[in-house]
Amino acid sequence: MDQAINQKDKMKGNRSQTLARLLKLVLTTSPWMLIVSTITIILAAASNVIGTLFIERLINNYIVPLVKQVQHGQTPNYGPLEYAIAVMLGIYTIGFISNYLFTMLMSVLAQKVQFRVREDMFKHMETLPIAYFDQNDFGDIMSRYTNDIDTLMQMISQSIPQFVNSALMLLFVIVAMFSLSWQLTVFSFIIFALSFGIVRYLTKQSSKNFQIQQKKLGQINGYNEEMLNGLKVIKVFSHEDEVKKGFEKYNEELRKASGNANTYATILFPIMGNMGNLLYVLIAFVGGAAAINGWAPLSLGAIASFLQLSKQFSMPISQISQQLNSIVMALAGAKRIFQLQDESSEEDNGTVTIAKDSNVEGSWDWIVPEKGANKKVPVRGHIIFDHVNFSYVPEKQILHDISINAKPGMKVALVGETGAGKTTISNMLNRFYEIDSGTITYDGIPIKHIKKDDLRRSLSIVLQETHLFSGTIMENIRFGNPDASDDDVYQAARLAHADEFIHELDDGYETVIDGDGGDLSQGQMQLLSIARAMIADEPVMILDEATSSIDTRTEKMVQAGMDNLLAGRTSFVIAHRLSTIVNSDLILVLDHGHIIEHGNHDELIKQKGYYYELYTGKKEIE
Repeated sequence: MDQAINQKDKMKGNRSQTLARLLKLVLTTSPWMLIVSTITIILAAASNVIGTLFIERLINNYIVPLVKQVQHGQTPNYGPLEYAIAVMLGIYTIGFISNYLFTMLMSVLAQKVQFRVREDMFKHMETLPIAYFDQNDFGDIMSRYTNDIDTLMQMISQSIPQFVNSALMLLFVIVAMFSLSWQLTVFSFIIFALSFGIVRYLTKQSSKNFQIQQKKLGQINGYNEEMLNGLKVIKVFSHEDEVKKGFEKYNEELRKASGNANTYATILFPIMGNMGNLLYVLIAFVGGAAAINGWAPLSLGAIASFLQLSKQFSMPISQISQQLNSIVMALAGAKRIFQLQDESSEEDNGTVTIAKDSNVEGSWDWIVPEKGANKKVPVRGHIIFDHVNFSYVPEKQILHDISINAKPGMKVALVGETGAGKTTISNMLNRFYEIDSGTITYDGIPIKHIKKDDLRRSLSIVLQETHLFSGTIMENIRFGNPDASDDDVYQAARLAHADEFIHELDDGYETVIDGDGGDLSQGQMQLLSIARAMIADEPVMILDEATSSIDTRTEKMVQAGMDNLLAGRTSFVIAHRLSTIVNSDLILVLDHGHIIEHGNHDELIKQKGYYYELYTGKKEIE
């Protein structure tokens, strides 16, 4: 019981913190818009109530005297009534203008907040470690950019202004009702007190189900994104029916959550609306009886005004209840947005930077701060793994006592079955993850002392999964080096043997492709990614199954170009095809995170161990 209460208090606290943070965001985005909107909201609410109160004066002071004049055969004087109507029109005009202004201003403010939130989210997302994206579905992350931001925008542009307007209207109406008749006001409160329990229950249920709805929406988006990425695999293995069942499961969960949330949300308005009609009838009956029997000093104008106020009394309560649901749903989305923004950025305590040597073309220097001065250390590409251990999660170690001495210009090949730890070693070198123990040095400098941007600037990588960006082929190759000239792009494409197929395209290097490569084959996309790495011209090269999608003939051509590129550079090559690593200076054979064999091709063949069995076909890499 106590645990349930604590959980409830925690949820309320989180919601309050989210709301406070959101209001601060809105305020800092455009203070003047928020201030002007607040003023116009107050004017809009006040003008409606003042206009309703004016009905009492209009009837008692202007209409009733005119009726008496007509009844006594006197010529009626319509001048005062016309003046009163003009005043009333002015009051409602102020309300109309105020409503227009705050609606327009809050819509513009919502767009500004939306722009700022998206920009802040994207900028912060770029600082997050790789681990965050490994642990979260891309579809769920995208849902925060779309669904959650949309609900947030609707809350700022509509829900909050209407909520504040309704709350002020309710306050002004209560004050006005008391000014007319405290007896009828108390009677109205008693009637509405009976409906409060119902409203509270419905709001609570709606809040809970809207949070579930947002969660289920993120799940189904994540599932859709995963299935779209694996669509070819689904088709190949004829898993359409299984995928449909999975989608139906998530879709049904979303349908139930949305149905429950919207059922509780939409039922509030008719309940409160009918309560208002019931109150209207009861006040007409009780107020009329009180005026006739002298139970309360009520005039005809006062009863007319009070009846109108009773409608205005019930309407804000209905609107508040309705907007509360939208606010709760938006707060659930805002919480997910803030969760992403609160994720810890990738830590970087490095102080060593890299810079090109202005005296020697193609050379780089490490800039090492030492006692107020900067020491230059030539970048040679000497990388040492010294007894490195690593685990993605504490209870499951991936790398065990890894020691590698990759001297400048060496070609180091990593061989082993899937899951042996080959790609993990390259992740350690990039510092996508931090090692548990041991050291990794780069030209004698521990890589944890090198700023991550500068460390990665010294490494060029070709991944097994190619990814191109929307734009021209020229722009995609130049992505590796934005300062590269057109001639540099052509040279990189020739070295990667991509130049031939590029010229066969209608627009050549200016051919526009989308993010998935458009009409290019997987092999052509791989060639472009290799050209992109070549143009970067970095001291160290990492090739993670770089030729996995290229046919044997093309592979031989690319291999020749790569040998020229890798000359004088330290390189780490991960490959299933052993024919591509025969000329490596050092071959490391891994098994479940252990280096079980090491040496060059001839040395390993003589050992007649695991590598020998792989090379001779007695064992296959799985």
